[in-house]
Amino acid sequence: MKKSCLLLFLSLVFLSGVLASAQSATAMRNSTPAPPSTATRPDSIQDSGLYGYWNNMTGQGRAGGALMGKVSIEGEPLLWNPILISVICDGTTAYNTATDPKGQFLITLALPPSSMEADAKRHMETHYEGCSVQASFAGFHSSSVTITERNLRDDPDLGTITLSRAGGREAGTALSETIESAPVAAVKAFDKARTELMDQKPDKARRDLEKAVQAYPGFAEAWYQLGKLQQQDNSGDARGSYLKATEADPKFVLPYDQLASLAAQDQKWKDVLDDTSHALALDPAGTAATWYFNALANYRLGKTDAAEGSALKALKMDPAHSILNIEQLLAIILATKGDYGGAIAHLRDCLNYAPDQPSTDLLKKQIAFLQSKLGKAK
Repeated sequence: MKKSCLLLFLSLVFLSGVLASAQSATAMRNSTPAPPSTATRPDSIQDSGLYGYWNNMTGQGRAGGALMGKVSIEGEPLLWNPILISVICDGTTAYNTATDPKGQFLITLALPPSSMEADAKRHMETHYEGCSVQASFAGFHSSSVTITERNLRDDPDLGTITLSRAGGREAGTALSETIESAPVAAVKAFDKARTELMDQKPDKARRDLEKAVQAYPGFAEAWYQLGKLQQQDNSGDARGSYLKATEADPKFVLPYDQLASLAAQDQKWKDVLDDTSHALALDPAGTAATWYFNALANYRLGKTDAAEGSALKALKMDPAHSILNIEQLLAIILATKGDYGGAIAHLRDCLNYAPDQPSTDLLKKQIAFLQSKLGKAK
């Protein structure tokens, strides 16, 4: 079979899932953590109920079964946007979670759905003892805490991780400084909107955010939060709000993933590449979502090597395999290079981490097809 036919076959699942994956990738940066018993990642800012679950456990049940902590930002109030928390083991990201609206986070054992491991306490010790926990927030340095035997067996509270502003005014930031110059009326409407969102009143929050940007058109954070609400409502106004956020504060990095998501849904790959390149110029570390969109855009623009490099970075930052299309994209790239074994391994990961997805049957057919190609190549 010709290489073009091979690409077409492999792309059936990948290309059909691009839009859904674009939405889920964006949610990763803005999501709040779900209760430990689920795998959902809601993209609205609300208390997920983690601590109700926690408080109902016995003291013995808490120890070792999960870890908890909080994040504070020097000189800053509570934020709208969840902060990414990572468990780093031997230099590799082993687990990600995010803070709730109060800055609290919960760490549980991350295992594929197909895993047979059941003893959470024992395996928490096996996987996480000696690992470090730190926050990621563009424009800020994070302190780090180490998971000790005492945390896993007696005291699950890791304490507080502190974020402090990084030096250098040229770098991008996840927290726009335009709020400092906003008039009182704009800040009051902005703060009121945050409370309304926490109370699950998005319509009222949207109206107050509109008041905030009317009172102060240079209010980047208010434009960004307004865009998120507009995007959830499938409003065509979201892109305009994100653009106004970037115009108000060119160093504000958060709107660029959202712009990339919207451009990907419209299959405007040059725009996706521009948006992600701008985000990475502001925040070179990037996020899994940023690197995924960058990989996707490079692939669709025929820049295969650049796509592979970006996809590998996204995969390294996404240990829970939340963005399944990373694996599928890498499978396509490796198959075109004749590495059928590598392609098969990535497709199998898709099945391991999401065995009940709608495209499971087609994924299995792709694997079988590549196995036949692998047999012929030997």
